Amino acid sequence: MTNQPVFVLGEELQALERAEFETEAEFQELLARHPRVLDFGSLADGRPLRLVLVAREMGVPTSTESAPAYWLDHLFVDADGLPTLVEVKRATDTRIRRAVVGQMLDYAANAARYWPAALLRRSFEDTCSKDGRSLEEAYGELLGDQGDRSAEEFWATVEERLAAGQMRLLFVADQIPLELRAIVEFLNRQLRQTDVYAVELTQYRGGGDLRVLVPRVHGEVATAAKSPSGHRTTQRTTRADMDAAIASRPDPDVRRTATVLLDHAAAEGRLECGTAKYRSMRIYYRVSGRDVPIATLSLRDDPTKDDLSFAFGSITYHLGHARAAAFAASLPTLPGLAEKLEALPAKGYNGWPSVSLAVLASEPSAVEGILSAIQQLIDGQQLIDGQ
Repeated sequence: MTNQPVFVLGEELQALERAEFETEAEFQELLARHPRVLDFGSLADGRPLRLVLVAREMGVPTSTESAPAYWLDHLFVDADGLPTLVEVKRATDTRIRRAVVGQMLDYAANAARYWPAALLRRSFEDTCSKDGRSLEEAYGELLGDQGDRSAEEFWATVEERLAAGQMRLLFVADQIPLELRAIVEFLNRQLRQTDVYAVELTQYRGGGDLRVLVPRVHGEVATAAKSPSGHRTTQRTTRADMDAAIASRPDPDVRRTATVLLDHAAAEGRLECGTAKYRSMRIYYRVSGRDVPIATLSLRDDPTKDDLSFAFGSITYHLGHARAAAFAASLPTLPGLAEKLEALPAKGYNGWPSVSLAVLASEPSAVEGILSAIQQLIDGQQLIDGQ
């Protein structure tokens, strides 16, 4: 049955025979130019999924100081800012059975740590330039009618989702073996934030240039079982939302701490809406002539889990290891945060070390210490320039 032709009925009946992709490069090029064949499901608000190519052969480093150690076949993103990692294999490649799974998980783990927003944005815009597309057209396709959402905010959302492990992993092949289907379904049942699919893309050829592509998706049933809706909802948190959540906190010191952090950022830097399931806002400050994401304040459904997390991946990417190290050293020593900061050098100053708001509120002068560290980070380049 798998070798049966498909038929096109026009003025006469034409049979199209199943045909293999001649090379993996041909297969990859087809996906890069026609990502619609991978558009299945929908966005959080019900709109059809439309994947947009960020980069082909996206480099995956294993530290902030190293060159890429691996190369992902394709990185796509959708309008919700959810990244989609794609690995392409032909059925004749024996790695499609098991080896490709470890390969993909390696990519995903390192991407979550070493792909900051600035790198993702630059990769997307470089791809647009190579393809001869204007950025206005490309962002129009990506952001649609979300006119109040900036490109910078969008890529910060993508970085945030990567750091949280929110992504799609797609294994694409002209034939999906049973071993891979079983692994995909198992991973989908076990992973809460990451969706895993195997897409079998069958090609049929007829006379002339006529080609028919038939995608078949494996893993959707396991994905739908993870949540009642079958997909994650996305909300954008406003300052009013944050203030309402803060007002509901019973501890007056926690309320004061959260308000001081947000007010300082609003006055001296910039706040951007978070898109997590819980209420959150990203905190930016102007450093060395650019807006750098410094931290995220998160107010969760369980108030005991409210926290402030520091975006060291972006700080390191924008300002370098020395500035990131100096910032880490200047932060106050707080329970739960100190040990996370101590682990940063081994991680190349990449990660999201966090401190609970309850701890932050209970420590005298802790908030002032954090704001002082931020000010030192802002002033650091001025001191260097003045030398």
